[in-house]
Amino acid sequence: MQKLKLWERYKDRLYYDSELAMAVDTSRMDFSGQFLTEMEPRMQKAYADMAQLEQGAIANPDEDRMVGHYWLRAPELAPEAALSEEITATLASVKAFAASVHAGNIAAPGGARFVNLLVIGIGGSALGPQFVADGLGGAQDSMRLYFFDNTDPDGMDRVIARIGKGLQQTLVVVISKSGGTKETRNGMLEARQAFTDAGLNFSAHAVAVTGTGSELDRSASQERWLARFPMWDWVGGRTSVTSAVGLLPAALQGIDVDQLLEGARLCDRSTRSKVTCENPAALLALSWFHATGGRGERDMVILPYKDRLILFSRYLQQLIMESLGKERDLAGDVVLQGIAVYGNKGSTDQHAYVQQLREGVHNFFVTFIEVLKDRDKGSLAVDPGATSGDYLSGFYQGTRAALYENGRESLTITVDEVSPRTVGALIALYERAVGLYASLINVNAYHQPGVEAGKKAAGTVLNLQGEILGLLRAQRGREFSCEECAVALARPEEVETVFTILRHLAANPDHGVSGAKGERVWENRYRWDEI
Repeated sequence: MQKLKLWERYKDRLYYDSELAMAVDTSRMDFSGQFLTEMEPRMQKAYADMAQLEQGAIANPDEDRMVGHYWLRAPELAPEAALSEEITATLASVKAFAASVHAGNIAAPGGARFVNLLVIGIGGSALGPQFVADGLGGAQDSMRLYFFDNTDPDGMDRVIARIGKGLQQTLVVVISKSGGTKETRNGMLEARQAFTDAGLNFSAHAVAVTGTGSELDRSASQERWLARFPMWDWVGGRTSVTSAVGLLPAALQGIDVDQLLEGARLCDRSTRSKVTCENPAALLALSWFHATGGRGERDMVILPYKDRLILFSRYLQQLIMESLGKERDLAGDVVLQGIAVYGNKGSTDQHAYVQQLREGVHNFFVTFIEVLKDRDKGSLAVDPGATSGDYLSGFYQGTRAALYENGRESLTITVDEVSPRTVGALIALYERAVGLYASLINVNAYHQPGVEAGKKAAGTVLNLQGEILGLLRAQRGREFSCEECAVALARPEEVETVFTILRHLAANPDHGVSGAKGERVWENRYRWDEI
């Protein structure tokens, strides 16, 4: 009887878009019709807020900026004709550049074709392109993709080692809106050195995606890089994947960017509906509000039952947590909002953490992503009447049922296949859901003051490191404990930071700092020896 009731609720609640071949099932979210009725006025306000956003309202007051990522797949909706023309022209330039690279008309010095692509970025300038590349890439790719997505020297060394002798045929795309993002700047400098060490001219391999007039834009122009593409101030990093940030790497990889944009455009059209039951992003936002009490009381677990979508949870971590994780609401009141996001993939999750999801602390809700098509060809029967893909579907259904039987709620998004069109639709679906949910909880989804605070704090640490090195060099040969160093700098309150800096300096040969072990680690002594 319970299953029949669930079936009726499934039929009553299911959203299905036949053009996108995408379904959203909220039948395993235990909200009532009364909840939907009570939330409807807030949803209507959210629709109105979203309409103002798309019409060009200033949505990021910290930087006095519009937020227009929706115009990227519908340029005609941009509030100014010049913006529409620039979006259209940039897309044409991206496709023309990729075609020229593939044809060998744009080539490495000496005429060798570019067969590798190194993308250098951080946050949204890497997560979106990585998700698209992994989700849609394959043996047919026009270029092999590699990423510098951190300022970890060892990580960059590993990437360069994987490229190996192929560096001569490697195109580099550097992505930074301001051109001053330190992680990206560092990656560019490390890549430049790798090219120099190999006897290659970095500028003859480099492309920039950046803001017009930025530090990176000026450098790329002066050094005569191969090309420059715009990164507009009205596109946030976490919503930039359908701009040149994501489209240029995808086009170079050989992905159909027109279909990616078409999927996003069609999903945008559906998610503009003011009829809540006909708006898939609204159904997601309401489910999140129900599950978390509108206060982030539960985590969002993303479980795609498809290897190609394993990076989706990482992409959504930034999109959702950077957008919604806010100390204050729009009225300035302290609210400490946000939803924590994590995920794996099915059926790996059953051998990782489904045990806790079913029987442990109940601090989450699940989003399953079901992909109907297993592969392009027929599959082997691993048991009579069953393929590996049948097992994957069975594990998805079994996990969903086992969780619900124990009072664990879930959403399910179903798509026919993983294609540029469906990936574009998934990106647009979550972008809109985040915007609607932000309106429901009255926070600004389009600024990130906490990120800026972290960058400033990092700058303070590096400034202190400069002071420490100055002291050690001036007192060459003299050993200091971290406490003595902090006192000598008249910074006794910063002794823990001084200790951390000294320990790191002594672990690396770059600055000429050596350490002598003390009885306890904080009693280690440090000095500078001329390199």
